Amino acid sequence: MTITTLTFGCRLNTYESEVMRKAAEDAGLSDAILVNTCAVTGEAVRQARQAIRRARRENPDARIVVTGCAAQTESERFADMPEVDAVLGNDDKLRAEAYRELPDFGVSAEQKLIVNDIMSVTETAPQLVQSIDGHVRAFLQVQNGCDHRCTFCIIPYGRGNSRSVPMGAVIDQARSLVLNGYREVVLTGVDATSYGADLPGTPTLGLLARTLLKQVPEIARLRLSSIDSIEVDRHLMDLIADEPRFMPHLHLSLQHGDNLILKRMKRRHAREDALAFIEKARALRPGMAFSADFIAGFPTETEAHFENTQALAQQAGLAQLHVFPFSPRPGTPAARMPQLDRALVKERARRLRETGQALSERHLTSMIGTHQLLLTERGAIGHTENFTPVRLPPIEHGRLIPALITSKRDGMLVAEFGD
Repeated sequence: MTITTLTFGCRLNTYESEVMRKAAEDAGLSDAILVNTCAVTGEAVRQARQAIRRARRENPDARIVVTGCAAQTESERFADMPEVDAVLGNDDKLRAEAYRELPDFGVSAEQKLIVNDIMSVTETAPQLVQSIDGHVRAFLQVQNGCDHRCTFCIIPYGRGNSRSVPMGAVIDQARSLVLNGYREVVLTGVDATSYGADLPGTPTLGLLARTLLKQVPEIARLRLSSIDSIEVDRHLMDLIADEPRFMPHLHLSLQHGDNLILKRMKRRHAREDALAFIEKARALRPGMAFSADFIAGFPTETEAHFENTQALAQQAGLAQLHVFPFSPRPGTPAARMPQLDRALVKERARRLRETGQALSERHLTSMIGTHQLLLTERGAIGHTENFTPVRLPPIEHGRLIPALITSKRDGMLVAEFGD
């Protein structure tokens, strides 16, 4: 056994797991399992702890190192697990030095902890990753942390304040990735649309993306991970309008569809802002698809509030919903608000997922009969430019191929290929 990574949560964690693997290898670590945790929900933490116990049963002689957002925010809880050999902070996990300084086996919970004050971290260094194991699209970190304090969110306490990777370093990394065979690059961050506020000249995410496509013409397709639509700048709108290599899909951090709940969440947009952005983007780029995050069962949410979320998703014509039942995170303001009954929270999450399923089916139906350019991936699937999944016959992964969409089946499109 060498080094294995178990990754939970966002695309940024996927990218960082590759950085962790390389750092651990550079440090000479072997026979180790690196667990990169997520703190977004209590369920994510539970799943990580369950995976750690299973990993210990299956690998009794391996060193288990736990890191990530949950390890940063609940470090002592993980250190108390007998299966865990060390707990690394979210900044330390990217440094080879941290793996060289791992404690010996069998030390106390206190000695297991290598966790710094994440709020003291002021820079995000560029991380040179040549490949992302198991992926045909390359994730590229451009930003980390968050300066906002949404009342439900623990992530700033796991990631620290917002900090950006200098533009030149992003361009160098992208160039390296495409020279290594990647056709598609995905820019990731915790709050990606806040990119550049801490850099000289305060460049924006849109300017970064435009410059990246100009400086690295070998990039065939460029995507963004989750964004906050209220922070979108004119450069990004220009890309939507006139850059065919900028993919026509955006994942939006909407969270709710009722203005009162949005205020209680301390979000910076109203439902009207979200709808206006989607309408404008679609006017600039017909065929643009959107997915979004939503929280069901936020404290004080009434049935009318919840129905406003349902209505927003339908009015916006979203292609996919990522639904999270509200999970009170210790230390956040929302955890101290009047909570809904857990059965009601789960019921509303179920109903919102059903709405999402209906919207997804409608989106799939709308694409039947269209010609699409697909990126082929492992597992006999591909994705269109607007990130709709397509079922494929056995085919080499990592190729861009034209196809006619003929039908849909089991939540995916079915395609026909020419000679």
